[in-house]
Amino acid sequence: MRRTASPMSLFLLGAGVFLLVLAPLLVTYVQPRAKRTPVDIDTTTVFTGTGSYFDTARLETVHGRRITITRQVRGDVADSTDSGRAVWDVSTSVDTDQTLPASDPRDALQWTLERWVTDRRTNEPVHCCGESPAFDGEAYLKFPFDVQERDYRWWDGTLGGVVRLRYAGRSTVQGYEGLRFTGNVPPTRTGVRQVPGRLVGLPRTPQVLAEEWYANTRIELVADRRTGRIVLAAIGPRKTLRAPGADKDAVVLLSSDRLVFTPGTQRRQVDLAASDSRKLELLGRTVPLGAGALGCVLALTGGILVVRGRRTEPGSEHTHLTSHQAD
Repeated sequence: MRRTASPMSLFLLGAGVFLLVLAPLLVTYVQPRAKRTPVDIDTTTVFTGTGSYFDTARLETVHGRRITITRQVRGDVADSTDSGRAVWDVSTSVDTDQTLPASDPRDALQWTLERWVTDRRTNEPVHCCGESPAFDGEAYLKFPFDVQERDYRWWDGTLGGVVRLRYAGRSTVQGYEGLRFTGNVPPTRTGVRQVPGRLVGLPRTPQVLAEEWYANTRIELVADRRTGRIVLAAIGPRKTLRAPGADKDAVVLLSSDRLVFTPGTQRRQVDLAASDSRKLELLGRTVPLGAGALGCVLALTGGILVVRGRRTEPGSEHTHLTSHQAD
């Protein structure tokens, strides 16, 4: 008796082996390449809240006014690379009701333009490509992939330095769970600015180099665990001027107890985080597990069918051929 494998058994065996090979490849090769900071990004986030700011028209600080911070991030695809760096241009404007909406961000109360360059895999800074300013830290516009329950070094652009954010547990934003981090910046001198002396209590001095001071009483960030995308951000900035050598603020340039992502920004960030997280979950867990399980079943079934083979009686082919020749 001779055994031969059927086409179906060979197909099942081949499909099973293919899936068994595919499963670890998805985890070790495909998913790590998908887990990289995007370069073709174009997003806008908006903070709002109430606070105080220096009204240049009235030459005094006004209080209890609405303040809006708009941050637009655009990826520079030309200067970015497939496997190495991500280059993002970041425009941030601080507006009042009088300057918002503004057709030109330079008309805002404050406006900055930064160029952020990071390693697409680790989120660490890469110092090249006209980066400005040269920053440090592990997190800024986003956290690294696979956020851990530990402290992180967060770059504060106004401070021009790194702030330690402490892990503060899990938090839910728009029904989506993320990891919460908090921190603060004590009053810190950040530079000098030439202003009329009377503005800082020195009326007999026409012009002085007033000291710029900055503090942030509340930094609260909620990040998606898998992608590192920030789904909620809240800050409490305070920028002031002091007379040279003084230990008290003379002028409040900007101050708010809490500026936070608008509900619309929160929803958009949650939607993007959930979508990207699902893709990484599929590539790193769901599909590999499914492919591995199905591959085991198909390979085992095909292997059994190959071993059993298709039974044929010995001599039947020879007898069949002889009968045709006799005819």
